[in-house]
Amino acid sequence: MNILLLLLCVCLCECKYAPTWSSLDARPLPSWYDDSKVGIFLHWGVFSVPSFHSEWFWNAWKQNSSDVVKFMKNNYPPGFTYADFAKDFTAEFYDPDHWADIFNASGAKYIVLTSKHHEGYTLWPSKYSFNWNAGDVGPHRDLLGDLAKAIRAKTDIKFGLYHSMYEWYNPLYLYDKKNKFNTQKFVFGKTMPELYELVNTYKPEVIWSDGDWEAKDRYWNSTDFLAWLYNESPVRDTVVVNDRWGSGTPCHHGGYYTCTDRYNPGVLQKHKWENCMTVDKHSWGYRRNAQLSDYLTTYDLIKQLVTTVSCGGNILINVGPTHDGRIIPIFEERLRSLGAWLGVNGAAIYSSKPWSYQNDTLTPGVWYTAGGSTVYAITLSWPDAGVLKLGAPKLDKAAEVKLLGSEDKLKWTAVASGVVVKLPLRSHVKSQHAWTLAIKGVTN
Repeated sequence: MNILLLLLCVCLCECKYAPTWSSLDARPLPSWYDDSKVGIFLHWGVFSVPSFHSEWFWNAWKQNSSDVVKFMKNNYPPGFTYADFAKDFTAEFYDPDHWADIFNASGAKYIVLTSKHHEGYTLWPSKYSFNWNAGDVGPHRDLLGDLAKAIRAKTDIKFGLYHSMYEWYNPLYLYDKKNKFNTQKFVFGKTMPELYELVNTYKPEVIWSDGDWEAKDRYWNSTDFLAWLYNESPVRDTVVVNDRWGSGTPCHHGGYYTCTDRYNPGVLQKHKWENCMTVDKHSWGYRRNAQLSDYLTTYDLIKQLVTTVSCGGNILINVGPTHDGRIIPIFEERLRSLGAWLGVNGAAIYSSKPWSYQNDTLTPGVWYTAGGSTVYAITLSWPDAGVLKLGAPKLDKAAEVKLLGSEDKLKWTAVASGVVVKLPLRSHVKSQHAWTLAIKGVTN
């Protein structure tokens, strides 16, 4: 008995984190995540074949959504099932090296790929998703593994994975749901084995959990998995996770908070958070019938980025690849344009911290970040006559003010309301869409 107690004590001492939220929430977030600021989200799956409505196509069809029912009636024969779409998920133009080049050019520091969405189809040849995975049906290829190899070989980008806890129509899940989640056939037969398989095989630096909201974390066995992830897994020292591990956990438990989709509170948050959002305003998956007005402009993306980072968040920008493996030109253009802006203004974004003020007290559309002894003021519009008035910063007499992307020396004047800065000619500035002042000598 004494030997057993001794062994138990040794085990407990070696396990840094216990399977409780109080213990797991105390784990420091690996610093790489906060430094990164910018990530790319990818929603790809069988839903990319119909590429209509959204990635929730199957659910909408089963719920008799009128536009989806009409779409199927007009384009597919009677008796056609959702599973029949899988054979056309072909990925014949899928070039992971090209994807890696796009993501690298975007300025992103991490990516998150949907390893499995709520439809249950896995983008890797999972042992736990027989005949409903990319190895068995569709492209007959390890789509996930190929991208992981390309990202790690060609870039310094961190590789992460989205994973849906639940599956809309999996019989095991429906069985547990019918039993009011007092049974866990689906959890231990599908969800948890998949997660362990993903981590041990692909070693993701991000695990972006989702689809958890119908049941409590006890049903999902979330805390046990996270304790293993933090204590024993091959990525235990570097992995980050979000907050979607059971109903009631978003914005309360986990590594960083996502709270809700497209979360951008506009004010400083006490806990590290992420704004996951989409270039297509109406869908996370690719839509063939999207209009130009449905896509965010480059300015829209930069505004989302600036307001997010100023308030202490990261931004995760989603694009949806096509069934044949392409990232369409408009998505590529938006990502490369964002990268061009970051190439000039990245000092105000990467590894920055929130400043004393998030936005200016005098001029709307000016947002602040800080890095070391420098305060960055990012204006989302070019001021009239090239004169920018700032109410938040107070400068000492030896202060220096520079405009990123310009070699011109700037003149500034202290006034009762704050600081007035004369900008150079706009044609002399490399940046577009938003402009960053780097200010040294801020006294407040």
